[in-house]
Amino acid sequence: MIVDSQESAWDSFVQSSQDATPYHQFKWKTVINKSFGHKCHYLGAVDNNGEWQGVLPLVHMRSKLFGNFLISIPFVNYGGLLYKDEPAARLLLKEAERLRRSLGATHIELRHAGRSFNGLQTQKHKVAMFLELAADDDSQWRGFNAKLRNQIRKAEKSDLQFAVGRLELLDGFYEVFVRNMRDLGTPVYAKSFFRNVLEAFPDTTTIFAVYHETKMIAAGIGSWFKNTLEIPWASSISDYKMLCPNNMLCWEAIRFAIHNGFTRFDFGRSTPNEGTYNFKKQWGAKPVQLYWQYLVDGHKEIPNLSPSNPRYQAAIRIWQRLPIQATKVLGPMIVRNIP
Repeated sequence: MIVDSQESAWDSFVQSSQDATPYHQFKWKTVINKSFGHKCHYLGAVDNNGEWQGVLPLVHMRSKLFGNFLISIPFVNYGGLLYKDEPAARLLLKEAERLRRSLGATHIELRHAGRSFNGLQTQKHKVAMFLELAADDDSQWRGFNAKLRNQIRKAEKSDLQFAVGRLELLDGFYEVFVRNMRDLGTPVYAKSFFRNVLEAFPDTTTIFAVYHETKMIAAGIGSWFKNTLEIPWASSISDYKMLCPNNMLCWEAIRFAIHNGFTRFDFGRSTPNEGTYNFKKQWGAKPVQLYWQYLVDGHKEIPNLSPSNPRYQAAIRIWQRLPIQATKVLGPMIVRNIP
């Protein structure tokens, strides 16, 4: 059944599930709809006794440039089926397929972490990187190799300063984020998206920031759920790379996690053996396979919306030359349709 108005029961099921991610929480429906205007379809499987057996959050994305599809869920790393048993999962998939047909969508993408559902077309091109945390700072520090410890010390000796806050740091975070995304050739989210995230989850989000003198040069949004702290959006200004601000940002965020009782740190998704993967691996993070699985219309191929797609390379090079102010205006109009 569609359960778009049953937030309390939905979140109770999510909290009780060991496979739940922060993005299964019902408030993400509000964040996505408010930030991007996409219609969300939240499906729940409930037995004859009224007991919840599974959930599937779906977001409908449709544009002339990128197509018409459903995804669970866009803009973040995780989502997909959350269920107690296979009959519940099958019921949710059946309803999802009915929804796909009624909307004329070409496919549904389900972003599963750590486990897959049999019988679905699957891509395994990404992993998530998780670090199991020690009980205290000193134990965690001793687990790092000498090179990593020296990089952290270099940031400290460069008089970089670390700060933790919330909405009062949003403007600074966004300026760093916009600059970094422009340099990467990637359209940027609107600032309102991050504000909506912080406001929707006031007790489980924060902003970490690194300053050089009075200038913010690296920052990330921290989010936690159950025993895990994650930084789903982080950036730094490349001009200051030699000062190792990313190392300070990660180390202080890890210390924050340890001091607040978390036992796992999520570095986010990466492509194995590429640059960000190797950066995360040096901290001791271990890969967990991500299974992006699909319900497809007939035998159609899944569109490749990745920046690595050769068809986007010219656009990326053009974007890297745009003035930052232009990317603030144009980016949100484009990225709202890129999952």
